[in-house]
Amino acid sequence: MTDSPARPIAATLTGKTVLVTGAARRVGAEIARVLHAAGANLLLHYHSSAEDAAALAAELNGRRDGSAQTATCDLLDVAHLPALIESAIAAFGGLDVLVNNASTFYPTPVGDITEIDWNDLTGTNLKAPLFLSQAANTALRERNGLILNIADIHGMRPLRRYPVYSVAKAGLIMLTHALARELGPHVRVNAVAPGPVMWPADGLDKELQDKIIRRTALKRPGSATEVAHACLYFAGDAPYVTGQVLAVDGGRSIGW
Repeated sequence: MTDSPARPIAATLTGKTVLVTGAARRVGAEIARVLHAAGANLLLHYHSSAEDAAALAAELNGRRDGSAQTATCDLLDVAHLPALIESAIAAFGGLDVLVNNASTFYPTPVGDITEIDWNDLTGTNLKAPLFLSQAANTALRERNGLILNIADIHGMRPLRRYPVYSVAKAGLIMLTHALARELGPHVRVNAVAPGPVMWPADGLDKELQDKIIRRTALKRPGSATEVAHACLYFAGDAPYVTGQVLAVDGGRSIGW
């Protein structure tokens, strides 16, 4: 089950259009739900999770008819990224927020790293956000929009056995800073960096999970909803904030 918003959400995004990549499941789906609850129309991007994306669109349209559509795209195929932006414009008349959420995550111990690992992890976590942001720039400029990157605290402090993922997320954090300078004053660019939120489907070692929680100031994992509310802050309540990275990690990053 996914989390639902813990408190009523003001309609701060009414009339806005949001594209969320990797929106079909997990954190991406909860970001979509929370921004939709704030009044936004959603284009839900997916790659292979067609059934989950369709179910989420049906759920959102059941709450507000005509407010959500789906679009499929391989984000590593750069030539097709402009068409994904055009899908949002065609569906809802423009684009206000791009959430670069889609990601791959798996261990790459030194000695076992392959070029395929490198291309995949840096591709989904860094290359795709760069080229999709570039494709969205013109549409976002027209509406003084926002690019919101879903980074990771391990882009600031590496996760053992995940060097390629950590490097890719570090690049995404720098991309956030760089694009904020490049695209201002018309487009804001920020990032949310989750900590221990929704353990991966294949699971981290239980001992490692416990170690991470012990070193987290709040002594618990976070929820997808808590990440989504940080996204809502940037999208609806932070018009003078750009180039920033907000750690949503229960204090993990101060407890290394």
